[in-house]
Amino acid sequence: MATRRLPPLHAVRAFEAAARHLSITRAAEELHVTAGAISKHVRALEARMGTALFLRGPRGLTLTTAGRAFADSAREALDQLAAAADGIRLRRFRRLTIGVYGFVASRLLLPMWPDLRVAHPDLEVDLHTSANPVDLLPGRYDAVIAVSDAEPRTGLVTHPLLPIATVPVCSPGMMMKGPVDFASVPLLHARPRPDDWRRWLDSAGFNDVPIQGGSSFESLSLALEAAAAGAGVAIAIDGLLATDLESGRLVPAHPAVRRTRRHFVLAYEQHMADDPAVAAFAGWLLAANEARPTAA
Repeated sequence: MATRRLPPLHAVRAFEAAARHLSITRAAEELHVTAGAISKHVRALEARMGTALFLRGPRGLTLTTAGRAFADSAREALDQLAAAADGIRLRRFRRLTIGVYGFVASRLLLPMWPDLRVAHPDLEVDLHTSANPVDLLPGRYDAVIAVSDAEPRTGLVTHPLLPIATVPVCSPGMMMKGPVDFASVPLLHARPRPDDWRRWLDSAGFNDVPIQGGSSFESLSLALEAAAAGAGVAIAIDGLLATDLESGRLVPAHPAVRRTRRHFVLAYEQHMADDPAVAAFAGWLLAANEARPTAA
């Protein structure tokens, strides 16, 4: 595309005001500049266009034929520019739907929610929580916070939020007698993540410790509540433990942390990338998550 050869906007504004008032003085008052500045801008436009825009006589200004045509075009262009700017300023975001694991909503998203209200007071978001990964497919919502290996996928935008690593936790009182004996303490299970205990025990060298029995809970949140109450040891996601550890409700039951290749991610379909509401939410979440305190 050829580069537009546009006259200076301040000169166009000066001329349009002078043409509307047929007065250099009144144009200067409207634009809060000097009459000399208005005259200079008008003369510069006339030199650029190679024709007179005003006839200057004892009774004041009169538009030439070229001046009248340019005044009409300039007024229309300035009106359109003003309307476009007002439209952007007044445009409201459409309402978003975000699918998210309930545990992630309570430990990651909701603690930061007041900041979203400050950053984007006009952005309305409906949260839909689930413990079932099948419910959290990007096509079902405008965006989801789900579990992924964070690898690029055609047609999908994926932003890693935090890596998933597991660690056992318990109440401080359970550690008062020394290191936890995982073969004898009750192991608390979260049904949405049934393999976490076996995988952590094997990675930490406790291959002979059985995981049969023990209380099971419908969510990670309830398993952690039980651990804080002293009912046993729960397996947790260390990136979502900062509040529990800082409050002293829970402590690590062992220093070993099992790293995985999985992440909690913000994901949405590629065609949503240019949606202003999705872009605003994604930008806020990534920045807020980066500034969020971690368990370390």
